[in-house]
Amino acid sequence: MRLRHSAHQQVNFMPQRFWNTLASRRLARTLTAGLLLCSATLSFAQQLGGFDEEFDDEEKPWQEIALQLPPNPLPENLVEFYVGPTTPSKSYVDLKSLTIGSDNVVRYTMMTKTNGGAINIVYAGIRCETYEVKWYAFGHADGKWSRSRQDKWTRIKDAGANRQDAALYKSYFCQNGMLAGDVKKTIARLRENRPLDPARD
Repeated sequence: MRLRHSAHQQVNFMPQRFWNTLASRRLARTLTAGLLLCSATLSFAQQLGGFDEEFDDEEKPWQEIALQLPPNPLPENLVEFYVGPTTPSKSYVDLKSLTIGSDNVVRYTMMTKTNGGAINIVYAGIRCETYEVKWYAFGHADGKWSRSRQDKWTRIKDAGANRQDAALYKSYFCQNGMLAGDVKKTIARLRENRPLDPARD
């Protein structure tokens, strides 16, 4: 009777152990599949998020940075540039004021001297991508600025005697609708009188 009782216990124990092992294996496979699915979902979400960021960057409209007016130009920082054969006045750029912002606008102070001795000072910006100019402010003899009433982007005029903006665009600042180098290269080009596309040609 004891032998039968022991055998009966062994017969009952083996199936229970088998089913426990089988259940553990199924649980492990289920957990592994779940982890793989979560990992794939997370990876896809990250890729989708990166795609959205790239798409947003492409769709963002151009925005101009905040303006900070420079000091009035000093004589030692002025460099003359050639405007054209029909321009009797002399035009200069203040190299200390020349900057290129994160919005890709070339900003500079320009001074013009007429044959009669009149001096005009303007702080302006040029957009290479759109062939536009904006006059921000006008300088005065006392070193102060007055804001321009036409503070908006306008098409650059390339005709007549007053083509200073066009001369700067074509000969020093821009090339093929893009910036023609960084600030250092632009300043060197003006200082050394090395125009990209000489206006005199």
